[in-house]
Amino acid sequence: MTVRGLISSITQQEDLNFLLTNRIPRAAVTRFMGWFSKIENPIVRDLSIACWRLFSDLDLSEAKKTEFKSLHDCFTRELRPGLRPFDPDPAVIASPSDAIIGAHGRIEDTKLFQIKGAPYALLDLLGDPALVERHRNGRFITLRLTSSMYHRFHAPADCRIEKVTFIHGDVWNVNPIALKRVERLFCKNERAVLQARLATGEPLTLVPVAAILVASIRLHFLNRTLNAQTRGPVTFPCDASATKGDELGWFEHGSTIIVLTPDRFEFCENVADGARIRAGEPLFRKPAA
Repeated sequence: MTVRGLISSITQQEDLNFLLTNRIPRAAVTRFMGWFSKIENPIVRDLSIACWRLFSDLDLSEAKKTEFKSLHDCFTRELRPGLRPFDPDPAVIASPSDAIIGAHGRIEDTKLFQIKGAPYALLDLLGDPALVERHRNGRFITLRLTSSMYHRFHAPADCRIEKVTFIHGDVWNVNPIALKRVERLFCKNERAVLQARLATGEPLTLVPVAAILVASIRLHFLNRTLNAQTRGPVTFPCDASATKGDELGWFEHGSTIIVLTPDRFEFCENVADGARIRAGEPLFRKPAA
């Protein structure tokens, strides 16, 4: 058995995986990773990336550049132009990121699910009763980014971002093992709520959820990095126009994005539990009037 195979076998044991990724000082480890990943030392960089390859299926063949200044520079890498074309159909809401599709479906009044049989309330996730009303009985999809994936996320449609709310919280791992064991996990972790409207007027909400080792969420249109050290106002009114495919920001490790739409949108045929999806591929379609 290869070293990677042995590591994979060990980490797939649920009790051990949960212990190693959650029963540790999560916030302290995350702060440390935020500092460590930015060390611009060739030896530290090369050893870190080599270790990362052992634990994952990291593939840098699509990266825009082949040399990185630091582990952080590698985490937040750009891709070569043209590798993530966005579906041009204006009726389609595309995936904002590379991801594995998790729980998705209709919001039952204001209840949605992190996995089957594990509900949570939309108000607990968003913290805004008015926004909850916009998505009552709507649709949701959970997109999980693994550590080895491309970490940047993009506008899933032509839209105008009206408001961002940053919600302080914990940094639980968001892998399927933790989702089975930690109730309302997404409502406990740090997250940003991006309120937007489509060009046709319907609400669209993206909720990037941070996780262990995610030192921050970068939002370009605010020119801010949001993390545990964010102080002062946590609500940011804005009026930022985004064209489908525009880069909105990045995570500094793997994490999750929850996408919320009104009820008239339908899931596209490629949406299925556990399916891998790339940024730009279709998620929702608005039926013709």
